Amino acid sequence: MSEGASYDIAVIGAGYVGVPLAATFAEAGQRVLVVDVVENVVAALNRGESHIEDVASERLSPLVERGLIHATTSYDELPAAAAVLIALPTPLSRQREPDLSIVTGAAMKLAGVLREGQVVVLESTTWPGTTREVLQPILEEGSGLKAGEGFFLAMSPERVDPGREDWTTKTTPKVLGGITPECTARAADVYRAAIDTVHELSSPEAAELTKLLENIFRSVNIALVNELAILCDRMGIDIWEVVDAAATKPFGYMRFSPGPGLGGHCIPVDPFYLTWKAREFGFYTEFIELAGKVNEEMPYFCRSLVSQALNHGAQKAMKGSRILVLGVAYKPDIGDVRESPALKILSLLRNAGADVAYHDPHVPSIRLNGDELASAAYEPGAYDCVVVVTDHSALDYDSLVDEAKLVVDFRNATGAKGTAAEHVYKL
Repeated sequence: MSEGASYDIAVIGAGYVGVPLAATFAEAGQRVLVVDVVENVVAALNRGESHIEDVASERLSPLVERGLIHATTSYDELPAAAAVLIALPTPLSRQREPDLSIVTGAAMKLAGVLREGQVVVLESTTWPGTTREVLQPILEEGSGLKAGEGFFLAMSPERVDPGREDWTTKTTPKVLGGITPECTARAADVYRAAIDTVHELSSPEAAELTKLLENIFRSVNIALVNELAILCDRMGIDIWEVVDAAATKPFGYMRFSPGPGLGGHCIPVDPFYLTWKAREFGFYTEFIELAGKVNEEMPYFCRSLVSQALNHGAQKAMKGSRILVLGVAYKPDIGDVRESPALKILSLLRNAGADVAYHDPHVPSIRLNGDELASAAYEPGAYDCVVVVTDHSALDYDSLVDEAKLVVDFRNATGAKGTAAEHVYKL
């Protein structure tokens, strides 16, 4: 802890990145200050109540009781921290361009209270150059301090995978790059107090691009297998059989599964940070943009499959059919619906005239085009068609095959039993 500091770490942002960060540092014996603008969230954290699935209240509460975590809405408390980690959202605008307003707004507030010797690290995913070109000038101009001398600035992108238990904030290697070598060294020391492995890079730009590469890699490979799924549908080949067979090769292949589209904050969003920045250099990332196009088209293809299944399997039109969508979270066994393809599929089915409901054991309600929808009772036999969009493990898919009149399975959740059943249609 720096001289005069009463907190080892301050985390700006009490979201799916900030709260796990705070808990991880606190469990390592570090005193943590959490800053967030939402008063209800701050009050709940100070009661030991977590709103983040990956950090149970049972885990958070003892850390709060021991005085290792304290939350506040005031930036005035930040000078008491030796290091400040910025973990705020970086969404895309409606024009699919990076929106840094949340980060820049926080940076301006931080600049007004930044003190000499503090370490500042940006965790938010963004385009290469953000730390140096956007964050550094704001902090320097607002504080009168120089990065690398008066304070120490670095970038270390979050690598959170919500719901994952085998790799956590503590065990997932941390990559980081500073404005200067001294910035890198000081930031690395901060993380080594709580994170198992820290990998130092030569610059913040390298750290920023590392995160984008990770998610672009997934986006491109998922787009490839999604495109093959559409081709397999036309050729009468089972894409799941092909993917399973290819995965038997012990080298030169990594398994990716097709699905109804991409969800979550990262993979559907991050690649567009790079495509936007690349245009500044007269370069067009056609490969990345094509992958995005393929993945964004998948909900439309899935709507067509539901229509075909109703026509051929039930002799019914989409309009007026009762459809139950199983799973609206973007991935199994969590309640996160950010960018979930299920929301688009629900909208498309409703627009086509279907009477649509959803069931998700992890998502009690959603907002859809201004309407509030509640998770319906799990009664698959009461619907003309059941559509599996998210394959939560809590559901019994063998019994689903037995009970439902018609099933459209976008995740191969029904497995071999679904493949053998005439009333089950698969992606």
